[in-house]
Amino acid sequence: MGLALAALPVALDGGIDVKYRSLLCGVACAALAWSVPVVGQDAAESDGQLPAEEECCWTPVASSIRPPDTILVSATRSGTLNQEEYLGSATIIGSDDIVNRQTRDIADVLRDVPGVAVSSVPGQTQLRLRGSEGNHVLVLVDGIEVSDPFGGEFDIGTLQAEMYSSVEVLRGPQSSLYGSDAIGGVVSYRSTETSRWRGLSGRVEAGSFGTINGSARYAIGNRDWGLALNGTVVSTNGTPNAREGERNIGRDSYTVSGKGDVAVADNFELRAVGRYILTEGDFNDSDSDTASPTFGLIIDSPGTRFENEAVYGLIGAKLSALNGSWTHDVSAQFADIGRASFNALGRSSGSEGHRLKASYVSSYEFGYRSRHTIAGAIDWERERFRNNDPFGVASTIRQEIENVGLVGEYRFNDNVFDASVSIRHDINDRFADETTFKVAAGAKLSRDIRARASVGSGIKNPGFFELFGFFDGRFVGNEELQPENSTEWEIGADWQLDGRRTMLSAVYFQSELENEIFTTFPAPDFIATPGNRDTVSRRKGVEVSFAGELDRQFSIDAAYTYLDSQENGVEEVRRPNHIASAALNWQHPNDIVSATLVVRYNGETDDLAFTDPSFVPVRETLDDYTLVNFNASVELTDGLDMFARVENILGETYEQVFSFVSPGRSATIGVSARF
Repeated sequence: MGLALAALPVALDGGIDVKYRSLLCGVACAALAWSVPVVGQDAAESDGQLPAEEECCWTPVASSIRPPDTILVSATRSGTLNQEEYLGSATIIGSDDIVNRQTRDIADVLRDVPGVAVSSVPGQTQLRLRGSEGNHVLVLVDGIEVSDPFGGEFDIGTLQAEMYSSVEVLRGPQSSLYGSDAIGGVVSYRSTETSRWRGLSGRVEAGSFGTINGSARYAIGNRDWGLALNGTVVSTNGTPNAREGERNIGRDSYTVSGKGDVAVADNFELRAVGRYILTEGDFNDSDSDTASPTFGLIIDSPGTRFENEAVYGLIGAKLSALNGSWTHDVSAQFADIGRASFNALGRSSGSEGHRLKASYVSSYEFGYRSRHTIAGAIDWERERFRNNDPFGVASTIRQEIENVGLVGEYRFNDNVFDASVSIRHDINDRFADETTFKVAAGAKLSRDIRARASVGSGIKNPGFFELFGFFDGRFVGNEELQPENSTEWEIGADWQLDGRRTMLSAVYFQSELENEIFTTFPAPDFIATPGNRDTVSRRKGVEVSFAGELDRQFSIDAAYTYLDSQENGVEEVRRPNHIASAALNWQHPNDIVSATLVVRYNGETDDLAFTDPSFVPVRETLDDYTLVNFNASVELTDGLDMFARVENILGETYEQVFSFVSPGRSATIGVSARF
């Protein structure tokens, strides 16, 4: 909390020139005037709880149909939103889902979300939503933007599942709410609220490959204040990840986080979040000997390892007026990320990334049978990056990018028809100013069926790595790069069956990406450098999800995605045409025993291989694979459970990325306790 408090004056002062100060003041006044109600009206109740079971209520596109897991935080800038009112494609993975599947890495459970493709190598696990690039996905952790400014991505493999946590995924462009980093969608992870599960709880487990995983949570407070502390540790000796390799690729990861809030008055709240992540692990290099038969393949590389360290913080305040219908929220956050690589001789490369961000949001809700919500937001962000390469082969000049975003949002909701409009104007100090939008509407066609449609645009600015390069002579930056632009539309329908106990959803989407940034290898030196394509990347697909109770003891969640992603008629890499998953859960009538079977299918996909001595990449096809996991849990006494699981039961040998072999079959046993 101290780090977060120290960051506030820095975020609100310094680094903003006179032009931006005047602009911010003007827009702040305009937002306040815009949000003041012209006519006082009673606002609909907005206490964060679900409405009563009525015919108008919906639970669309959810991986869990349980009421506590139907609140979306990232789908609006005005606070929270019941999922039945959201008009885009969203999936909530509730805390019960994470417990039932015994999820330890959040990346694993995201494989069960429609439209999400996951590819993992040591030191970097990437997400692609609807065929987007890995740096097109905004990842929020308790409201904090956690991506590394250097590469523009967050290693989702370092995000461990804490006790009673949940995840929400918004698919499709969200730039009209969040700007550049959300061109493909948003993944928002939430640790448990301070008001839930007070006391001490924890789990510890051990399993194959010398793996130990433990997590503990302690929460105290009352109705006026709360504090929750979490600690998570994972350590594994790992397995070989090179073809025919023998070197085990191990990893140690440590996470400490805290969340606190206090109601200073009935209408005034303060909150703070802090998080520290340290990940240390091994990796293997590719064979760089052009005369070797394994040239370009991953080979055992003793002594190569990485260290990633990140500190995040956020403080915020919320003021409510007019019986809670008019709210003002101000927040400041920071991210400090350091990355370093080592070889047998010592430290070989490194980078430092820093982000400061401040936001002000004013929201007003009015209406009775029909609800209207108007919100305005101002975001200021400054990112800094510096290479700290020990050999001087990369520029160590500190680079900086600054941005101001102005957001407007309107939502309308009633029993039959819903609509929303959002628009954002970004003022960039390095690129041309950009405006993005999203328009959506939905209508209830019958008691059990709702149709919805949306269209929106997205923007992604080039990152530090692409603008300024990293290793001179190996990857040269291009300061003339232009932002990437996208437009996407979707149409979908949600069916509620069997008295709201079952949900079937289907969506068709289509998008175009212009100015796509890619890596070129121009002759005669073939040194890698990024450029903007002059062709259009076209993506289309179908997403289907099913969630329901088969009877009092069995429930199922299933998802299927078809994706066709092409650049100038050529399939884009690491984007399978077919992805499917199903999770079948069984619960004993007295909740004493439970078991879950998870099946995940990943279709074949193309990838790039640098196996040609010219270093120009060639295309390789990665085989499809099916992973089957099974777990069970039994209650020993009140508050004490024993659990076990087996992952990759079929012992599949597969590669998520060319030449990187993924782990085989594993077994784990552990206990969890609540006090």
